[in-house]
Amino acid sequence: MSMSLQGIRVLDLSRVLAGPYCSMILADLGADVTKVEAPGGSDETRQWGPPYQEGVSAYYLCANRNKRSLTVDLKSKEGKRIIEQLVENSDVVLHNFRTGKMERLGLGYEQLKSINEQIVYCSITGFGETGPYAHLPGYDYIIQAMSGLMSITGDEQSGPQKLGVAITDVLTGLYACIGIQAAFIQRERTGQGQQIDLSLYDCAISSLVNIASNYLMSGHVPQRLGKYHANIAPYQSLQTADGEMVIAVGNDKQFNKLCKLIGKEELANDKRFKTNSDRVYYRKELETIVEQQWKRKTTAEWQHLCRAHSIPTGPIQAIDQVMEDPQVQARDMLLSTNHPKAGRFHMVGSPLKLSESPITMRRHPPEPGEHTGDILQSLGYTREAIERFKKQGIID
Repeated sequence: MSMSLQGIRVLDLSRVLAGPYCSMILADLGADVTKVEAPGGSDETRQWGPPYQEGVSAYYLCANRNKRSLTVDLKSKEGKRIIEQLVENSDVVLHNFRTGKMERLGLGYEQLKSINEQIVYCSITGFGETGPYAHLPGYDYIIQAMSGLMSITGDEQSGPQKLGVAITDVLTGLYACIGIQAAFIQRERTGQGQQIDLSLYDCAISSLVNIASNYLMSGHVPQRLGKYHANIAPYQSLQTADGEMVIAVGNDKQFNKLCKLIGKEELANDKRFKTNSDRVYYRKELETIVEQQWKRKTTAEWQHLCRAHSIPTGPIQAIDQVMEDPQVQARDMLLSTNHPKAGRFHMVGSPLKLSESPITMRRHPPEPGEHTGDILQSLGYTREAIERFKKQGIID
């Protein structure tokens, strides 16, 4: 069975998360991805831990499956030539060097376009290729702070909080996948490749969605709401007899059902709670009434009752509970494979479920330079030349 991106060749010069996450998705979809690092392995996530398994970092393993590894010194004349040869037959070049670095290496878009006019060239930077911040480095935590995400995360007591994962890296990786595949479609029409200029900052700001729209319409600076939703109520966590759970009442019909379920049908006609806008304004008063009833039953009891009455709810699960969730198991969201150094390890699977070209696990996350010899031989280099490059430190 063929895969969606089978035959697409990706030269991935990125590291850490946004770029590798993008190229892993492309690889999951069938693309032939070559991960390019400096000799010895220059992806910082190889050293980001604990935890490690036999010296291999969990962080690195999460974003690098289904790829081959080439190590090469891009600053050397021979190393640059190897990249240029690979570009001749590649479809995508992906990198996340700081603005201007690829140009200084002689590997910028215009330079590579002269080698292959169909190349799709995607750069991921902190702040983009233009603008007053273009020269600044960008890291997820900094971007979460500057983009406004931290200003709306947490509550009045906690102060600004970062999200629990590097969300701007993940979002940028997803946008990169969208942009690259859009460029493929455009290339089919025109025969021309193009440059994609992606920044973590832009992607983070785009993720503000309704919160940004609220501000642009009202002029009111959004505040940290903690467990509450800016535009909907009751849409929050509630205390139960044995813990906490989330309730997500999105319309009046669901609210009426909730009122009946807790034995407070009169709330549906209370002028404070009759519409969603009313409920948002009087959310604290409504929470007090609902939570008094909620504390009388366990999370499991409320979960059962709410599902029976089509009221959206969910328990707040820790990661160990998530990994044991039968829905996670049924959806094949956990994978395991062998690694030459780490041994057997587990990883999160792909959420992409394609009926005719399903995702497959074909390659373990590679060790630095694991495929360098094979890749260079495919370019016509002799074993003697490859050994000479190794002695010169150009490759591993």
